[in-house]
Parts: sequence; structure tokens; C-alpha cells
Amino acid sequence: MRAIALACLTLALAGCALVPHPADVATLPRQQAWVDGRRVDYVTTDISDAAMAAQGGVNHVPRLRDALGSGRASLTERVYKFSDGAQISIFPSAPAAPGSAPDPHYSPLWRLVLVAWKPGAAVRELRSEEALLAAAEAGELTLSVTDIVVNCPILPAPAR
Repeated sequence: MRAIALACLTLALAGCALVPHPADVATLPRQQAWVDGRRVDYVTTDISDAAMAAQGGVNHVPRLRDALGSGRASLTERVYKFSDGAQISIFPSAPAAPGSAPDPHYSPLWRLVLVAWKPGAAVRELRSEEALLAAAEAGELTLSVTDIVVNCPILPAPAR
């Protein structure tokens, strides 16, 4: 009987150890973006640009620019942000689902490309890099590649 009581107590205490205390939990604003026609959630933790970091309330990390490469392979991919806030951003890739082969192109470090619709263009919501680049090629958009690097990991999709 004593062994059963000890086992129950051990299980109860082990279960309590798995519950995070409020001091052990960080809360970050969740944002949304498009990847190949589907919405994804992401968080922004760091930006290499001081003004954008202050505006977003995130860490200013000038060294993130080192990820651009300068003579070596870049660790970044491009993220497309509409400068007027016309729509949510567009990422060209996302992490693979757990258990799948990883996407070799995905990185949580992104080089910011500012996007603006040209006057007279048929403004619409674009949901993929392919659609965005087609609109740019058709002369509807301007793309301004910056030297700003942001750390925006895409969150795993919730289990269903």
C-alpha cells in the first residue's frame, strides 16, 4: 500500500513540474503573413534597423546585417513588406511540418524588401512570392531591397 501511495505522489509531483510558471513564459505579438497562398503566424524578435526596432518594440541588433553575406553566401531570404500597410507581408518559404524533410531555403532571418503599388495599378491582395514577382514584372509594383535584416521565425502550425 505504501508503494502505491509513493508512486501516486511521484506522478503527481512530476506532473506539476511540467507546468511552466508565469515567470518562465514570454509573450510576443503574433503576426500573420502569406506563404504560397496560406496564412502563417510568426513573431518578430530582432531588427537591424534602429527606427524599425523602436517602432516595433523589439531588440535592435545591428549585427544582424552580417547575415547578408558580403562576399559569401547570405543566411537570409527575402521578406516582402508593403510600405503603406496595404496588406500583410509575404514570405517565400516556411519551416516544414514536423516529421517532414526540412525546406532547405527557410531561415528565420529575412532581408526586408519594401513593396509599393504604382499609381494606376490594380491593387489586390497578393498571397505568394510568385504572384508578387509577376505583378512587379508587369510593372505594377516597385520592390526596394534594403539592408535591413529581421529575425522573424514562423511558428509551427497548430496540431489539428
